[in-house]
Amino acid sequence: MVQAVLVWGYGFAIFLIALTEILSLWLTPRIGLPGTLFLCAVMLSVWFGGVGPGLLASVLSTLAFHYYFLQSPDPTHSELPRLLIVFLSNILIALLSAAQRSAKESLRHARDDLKCSVQDLQRTNEALHAESRDRNDAEDKLRRSESYLAEAQRLSHTGSWAYDPATEKALYWSDEMFRICGFDPQQGPPTSAMFLERVHPEDHESVDEAMRNAAAEKTEYQVEHRIILPNGAIRHIRARGHPVLDRSGNVVQVVGSAVDVTDLKRAEQERERLRQVEAELTHMNRVSTLGELAASLSHELKQPIAASMTDAETCMLWLKRDQPALDEVLEAAMRIVQAGTRATEIIDGLRSLYKKSPAKRELVDVNEIVGEMLLLMRGQANRYSISMHTDLAPDLPKITADRVQLQQVFMNLMLNAIEAMKDTAGELTIKAELGQGGQLLLSVSDTGAGLRGENMEQIFNAFFTTKPQGSGMGLSISRSIVESHGGRLWAADNPPRGARFCFTLPTSGETRDPVVSEDRFEAADGLPSNDPIV
Repeated sequence: MVQAVLVWGYGFAIFLIALTEILSLWLTPRIGLPGTLFLCAVMLSVWFGGVGPGLLASVLSTLAFHYYFLQSPDPTHSELPRLLIVFLSNILIALLSAAQRSAKESLRHARDDLKCSVQDLQRTNEALHAESRDRNDAEDKLRRSESYLAEAQRLSHTGSWAYDPATEKALYWSDEMFRICGFDPQQGPPTSAMFLERVHPEDHESVDEAMRNAAAEKTEYQVEHRIILPNGAIRHIRARGHPVLDRSGNVVQVVGSAVDVTDLKRAEQERERLRQVEAELTHMNRVSTLGELAASLSHELKQPIAASMTDAETCMLWLKRDQPALDEVLEAAMRIVQAGTRATEIIDGLRSLYKKSPAKRELVDVNEIVGEMLLLMRGQANRYSISMHTDLAPDLPKITADRVQLQQVFMNLMLNAIEAMKDTAGELTIKAELGQGGQLLLSVSDTGAGLRGENMEQIFNAFFTTKPQGSGMGLSISRSIVESHGGRLWAADNPPRGARFCFTLPTSGETRDPVVSEDRFEAADGLPSNDPIV
């Protein structure tokens, strides 16, 4: 490619000199100035061919000028100056043209280089702008992330930290960490000694040991401790730590979190206190109910005791005869045994109501339980001139249930009905029938004042009561018992007057665990509530 350019440049110079020679021979006789066209030819040769073709053109134009225009092949001494001037003029023109061409090429290259530099700078500038935008976006995202993290830590009461075990100094504490431990963020993270000064004395050793073991044994740790703030307030902290290792396996730092669980601890303590209060209150109510039933039970016990005494006297009279009537004596003794058995059943029924023993499920006859409760509550009803009636479907299937717990349900509902009618008398009706789906449908209704519509569901809530002396637990316990047996308890109106409490019990299949959760006030103990009306 380079050789082709050289050949073209030199050939072009020779062509220009030949053309100039012809033009000069034709124009000189007419206009004169024979050397002017040769100067132009030299300039064009330099411009298009470079220095080499230009020098060649200068030599050729000088020779041509001498040969054609000096009229002598051998120059004389008088023509040498003129010939030398022509040659020097051609050389000067060639050099000036070459310099101009070189300057122009240099300028062009400089312009091209400058253009490339400008383009590179533009691309670099655009790249820097793009990088700046990306960096700003990343910084915005980072700030938002830090803001979200700080807000999340504030809401969850969770602080984060980083600790250097070599220097025993904290590398980083989040804002929430400063708030939890009561340090000033303006003073920077505290040292290990400063932090341990805030730890409760009873927890100081366990916290210090956990932090040291994490660095020494390269293991995670979790410890709960207390922090004593400068104002004397105590906070419960649940801390976790995790060692960070370098490529050599050395611990470079320990990072972790600290959660303020003070509110949770207080809630747990309050819940435990409330559970104890509920348990004590439930037990007190049950024992109090026994006191109210004592008068009624004494009346019920008088009958078998009086019958036993009468039969015993009769038995003694038959034995004192000259000829003892053994048949009559045996019959009287059997009646004594029956009366004693009846009294024992009444007493056992009473004991089962307040004895704290595990719930026991067995096949029971609901109609039989209703009969027992009518006998148990008769004295209480008679005291307020309340009549009790039953509407029991015959041949109802037996169910698997805890007898004592069902007695408790009937007792709570019957006491509620009696309490609702104690000022106006009235009728208490217990109904049992086979409902839909093969379940037993039972109800206890009264002719009292009835229930307000807005209280239909609230009356089953714990501690909700409509009477000043009520504890508000009787119906809650009753619902828990019924639901633990797989049934449902609800309240309804009893037209034209009064209230009706209905509940269902399954007659087949397994039922749930009879133990009622603590949240439902330990109803599974089988003790009745002393809440005769909500």
